[in-house]
Amino acid sequence: MKFRDLGVLAVVILIVAMLVIPLPTWLLSFLIIINITISLLILLTAMNMKEALDFSIFPSVILLVTLFRLGLSISTTRAILANGDAGDVVETFGEFVTGGNILVGLVIFLLLVIVNFIVITKGSERVAEVAARFTLDAMPGKQMSIDADLNAGMISEREARERREKVSRESDFYGAMDGATKFVKGDAIASIIMVFINLLFGMIIGMTQLGYPMAEAAAHFSKLTVGDGLVAQIPALLVSTATGLVVTRAASDGNLGSDITSQLFAQSKLLYIAGGTIFLLGLFTPIPFWITIPISAVLAIGAFLMDRKKEDSPEEILEIEEEVATDTMKSQENVINLLNVDPIEFEFGYGLIPLVDTAQGGDLLDRVVMIRRQLALELGLVIPVVRIRDNIQLQPNEYRIKIKGNEMARGELLLDHYLAMSPGDDNSIEGIDTIEPSFGLPAKWITEKTKEDAEMLGYTVVDPPSVVSTHLAEIIRANAHELLGRQETKQLIDHLRESYPILVEELTPTPLAIGEIQKVLAKLLKENVSIRNLPIIFETLADYSKLTSDPDILTEYARQALARQITAQYASGGPILKVITVPAKLEKLIADSIQQTDHGNYLAMNPQDSQSVLESIAQEVERVSYMEQSPIILCSPAIRMYLRQLTQNYFPQIPVLSYNELDANIEIQSVGVVNVE
Repeated sequence: MKFRDLGVLAVVILIVAMLVIPLPTWLLSFLIIINITISLLILLTAMNMKEALDFSIFPSVILLVTLFRLGLSISTTRAILANGDAGDVVETFGEFVTGGNILVGLVIFLLLVIVNFIVITKGSERVAEVAARFTLDAMPGKQMSIDADLNAGMISEREARERREKVSRESDFYGAMDGATKFVKGDAIASIIMVFINLLFGMIIGMTQLGYPMAEAAAHFSKLTVGDGLVAQIPALLVSTATGLVVTRAASDGNLGSDITSQLFAQSKLLYIAGGTIFLLGLFTPIPFWITIPISAVLAIGAFLMDRKKEDSPEEILEIEEEVATDTMKSQENVINLLNVDPIEFEFGYGLIPLVDTAQGGDLLDRVVMIRRQLALELGLVIPVVRIRDNIQLQPNEYRIKIKGNEMARGELLLDHYLAMSPGDDNSIEGIDTIEPSFGLPAKWITEKTKEDAEMLGYTVVDPPSVVSTHLAEIIRANAHELLGRQETKQLIDHLRESYPILVEELTPTPLAIGEIQKVLAKLLKENVSIRNLPIIFETLADYSKLTSDPDILTEYARQALARQITAQYASGGPILKVITVPAKLEKLIADSIQQTDHGNYLAMNPQDSQSVLESIAQEVERVSYMEQSPIILCSPAIRMYLRQLTQNYFPQIPVLSYNELDANIEIQSVGVVNVE
C-alpha cells in the first residue's frame, strides 16, 4: 500500500481511538487546529472547482470530517468533565474570542448554531435532495442525447463512453450528497446537545468533585463550554458552506471567483446605477459621506474601466475574426481533417429534415441505434457510427447512402405519404407509382386517406421512416464485408482474447496475421454468414492454418464448421430444405476448368459454357421464385467456391451451399436442376 493510503487508514483509526481513549490536552489542541485547517481547505476547494464532479470524493470527505469533529467533541467533553481543562485552544476561544464575557460567548455560539443548522445545513439538504431527484430523472434523456450525437457523428465512441460515465457519476454523486447532508445536519444537532451536557454536568462535577464554589464553577465551565462549542462550530460552518457551494454549483468554464466577477460585474451600466444610488443615499440621509463616497467612487471607476476595455470597434473585431478563420483554414490540422472518410454516411435533402429533427417528431436517430444493435446480433460485427447530414445538392425529398465515401444507394421519400406494396397484381389503389428501394419491388405512395383501404386489400403499408431505415439496414448488411478492416478485426480479436486467450495466442500472430484473418471473416460476411460465433471460426482456423494459408480454402473450412448455423439460417421454415441441385456433369465441367497457380486457384471456364450455366441458373431461379420459394443452389464441397465465383456478379443474393455445410438432420428436397448441354 502507498504511504498516502496508510495515512488515511491511520486517520480513521485515530478517530476511533478518540472515542474511547483519553487524549492529552496538548494533542487535543493540535487536532483542533488540524480540524480547522482541513475545514478551511475543503471550503477553498469547493470555491475553486468548475463542476461538482471535480470534487467527487466530497460525500466521503464529509463523513470522515464529521466523524473527526464528533470524535474531537467527545474527547474535549471528556477532558472538560474529568479535569476541568481541555487545552490552550479551547481556553483561548473561551476567553479571547468572546472578550471575556461568557454571555457574549453563549450568544455567539447560539447564533453560529442557528445560522449553520437553520440556514446553511437546511438549505443544502433541500438542494441536494432536489438535485439528486432531477439528476436521476434526467438520466434517460441524457443517454438518448449521447446516442443521438454518436449516431449523427458529432462525437466518437470514446467520447460517448466518457459522457455516459460522467452521467452515471453525476447520478451517484448527487445521490451520495443527498445522504451526506444528513451527517452535517446531525452534527449540528449533536453540537447543541454537547454544549448543554458540558455546561450542566461540568457545573455539577465542579461543585461536587472538584470543590469549586457555584459561581466559580459556573464561570469556569461556561468558559470551557463556549470555547469547545466555538472550536466545533466554526469548522462545521465552513464544511456546511462548502456543502452548499458544491450542491448549488452549475458547470462552467471557471471557478466561483471568476464566475462571480465575470457575471455579477458583466454590465457597466449596472455599476453606474449602483454607485449613483449609494451616492444619493449619503446625500439625502444622515449616513456620513466618508462611507458612501468611496464606495460609489469605486463602482464608477470600475464601470469606466470596463467601458474602456470594450471600446474595440466592430471593424476591428471583424478583422480579428477573419484573421483567425484564415489561420484556421491554413493550418495543417484543418487540411488533414479533410482526408477523413466516414465508413457510413446518410445524406438527405432539406425536405427530409423532419426525419432526424426530434423536435418535429423525427426518430431516425433512434432507428439507427436499433439497426446497429440488430446487425451486431445478426452479423457479429460492430457497425461503425452512421454519420447523418443534410446535403443541399440533393433534391428536397432525396437521400443517398455512402459506404467508404462511395454512393451505394439513392432513394426518394414523400413524408406526407405511405409506401404501399401490392401482394399480387392488384393495382386498384390510387397512388404515385414508385419502386421500393430496399428490394426493388413495385410500390405506390398513397395518402393517409387511402391507407386503411390498402391494408384491407392486403397491401403492405409502411411509413417513410421505416422505408429509409430498412433501406439503410439492407445496404449495410450487403456491404458489411467492406466495413471489416484490419482495425475492426483487431478489436474483435481483443474482445475474444478476454474469454479465449489460449485460442487467440495459438492462431495469431502466427500462423495467421490479422490481415489473413480479416480476409476470411470478410469472405464469410460477403456471403451473408454471421461471424458472431468467433470461437468456432478461430478453432477451425487454428486446426487448418497449419496446412494452408489460402483464405479461400480456410473460408470453406470455416463454413463447414458453421454447418448448424448455416442450416438454421436457410431452413428456418422447417425440417426440409428445398434447393436447386448441380448435376455431376456440370460439377465435372467446373472441376476441369479450375486453374492452379502460385497465387491460388481460380475458375477459367470457357465463355460459352459460362453463359450456358448462367442462363440455366436464371431459368431455375425464375421457376423457383414462381413457386414462392427462396432459391438456394446446392453442390459438392470441391466446387462450391468456384461456382460462387461464377454466380456472384450475376446472382449476388442467391446462396451457394455445399453438402458439408448442412446439418445431417436436415432433409434436402430438390426443386430444380441446373442443366447444361
